[in-house]
Amino acid sequence: MRSHNKKFAFILTVAFLGLLAEGVARADENIHEYIQVSGLIDIRTDFSDGAHTLEYLIKLAKKRGIDVLFINDHDRKVLEYGIRPFQNILKKRVEEPSINKKGAKNYLNMVKAASKKHPDLILIPGAESAPFYYWRGSYFKKNLTVCDWERHLLIIGLDEPKDYKELPILHNGYSTKYILALMSVGFFLSIALLILGLFMIKWKGIIRYSGVAISVLALLLLINNHPFKSSPYSQYQGYQEISPYQFLIDYVNSRGGMVFWNHPETRSGKAKLGPIFKDTPPYPQVLLESTNYTGFASLYGDSITITEPGNIWDKVLTEYCSGQRANPVWGISSADFHKEGGAGEKLGNFTTFFLVKSKSKKEILDALREGRMYACRGYVPSPKLVLDDFSISDSKTSQKAVMGEEILSKGYPSIIISISTTDPEEGNSVTVRLIRSGNLLETFSAETPLSISFKDDFFEAGKRIYYRLDAVDTRGRKLASNPIFVKFQQ
Repeated sequence: MRSHNKKFAFILTVAFLGLLAEGVARADENIHEYIQVSGLIDIRTDFSDGAHTLEYLIKLAKKRGIDVLFINDHDRKVLEYGIRPFQNILKKRVEEPSINKKGAKNYLNMVKAASKKHPDLILIPGAESAPFYYWRGSYFKKNLTVCDWERHLLIIGLDEPKDYKELPILHNGYSTKYILALMSVGFFLSIALLILGLFMIKWKGIIRYSGVAISVLALLLLINNHPFKSSPYSQYQGYQEISPYQFLIDYVNSRGGMVFWNHPETRSGKAKLGPIFKDTPPYPQVLLESTNYTGFASLYGDSITITEPGNIWDKVLTEYCSGQRANPVWGISSADFHKEGGAGEKLGNFTTFFLVKSKSKKEILDALREGRMYACRGYVPSPKLVLDDFSISDSKTSQKAVMGEEILSKGYPSIIISISTTDPEEGNSVTVRLIRSGNLLETFSAETPLSISFKDDFFEAGKRIYYRLDAVDTRGRKLASNPIFVKFQQ
């Protein structure tokens, strides 16, 4: 009887464990039941230097099947140049419309009102920022040049007016936060001269008149060197390396936002700007120099080299895999959209597709932060390439991961790639490059829709690697995935 009971208990235990394993497997499977949602990042409205109202852009986006718009108007767009030693008094200031010029509260209310009116479209406010620039040359020698004015960062996820008002960028109003850092020798010299001048005023005759002159000069110097500025940096200090940009990145992170380097290989940064010149050379090196930013524009309107196998993006991802960085760096598609038809571009040419459980603002922001998206370039109204599946699994552990995720693998990684187009005719030739930790692993060429199943024979216990891919078709349409990480176990 006892033997029969033991057998019965054993059967029940096995059955229970089987059901539990099946439930875990189903739960694990459900983890990856994502839907794709299309979004456009870096959209400018007429609140700053865009040509169209937000309402017009919303209607156009709906017409073209876009689900999410990231609005990135300029936070503050100002140039100031002054004559020494009173460069902050005897100066010329040129300011264009921006979020903080028109009011951050007004900007956010505009987006909120539009979201309420169009609940079927997700609107996410943000800003494009140029936190620092510096002057080179001389106005009198007719070679005055503003440098790095178009080194841009995209800020996403800040929802409070105060977050924009307190951005540590040049010319963003007055602040008491950086008093200690801005108390220069000139500031203390101004105070000393003022004290001396006030003391001399007590005397008579020429000493008194001299005291008045010294006091006026000291007041002018004090105003010129005041420490109540919005940034601890100055456009008259020359090149400051990565410091002003890292300062902004850290600030946005402290407020719960995200930062992306925009168009790091721009070719449009050298031109004449009225009586002065502007010079912003390509700046791909900032991806290595800065830390704790969320990502960068991996597809946009210029030719791109940093996403090539073994180039800067792979160097940054390798640093993460080796423990030199706390977080990976993700790629997005940057629209840099100002006007329909401007520079030959149309709304929808540069799309970022997000992998989410449901269509909501929170899910989109989570996917953006966690790297569950891929960048795409198309040509409206022609069809786009669609990355239907890019996943990695391990047969020994039954784990599966998609872009932005990591699996713990005990065997060789199995890779699934599936690409189609929104073209009903299909039959379009596509070349796919599979990249493993910076090295080109395999190249596939086939007609769409294509489906690839590839097993990599790489295994190294304790090592973390990653896989990513890019694809281009015969029409010039492109897509670039984010990485999937694999950590090998014993």
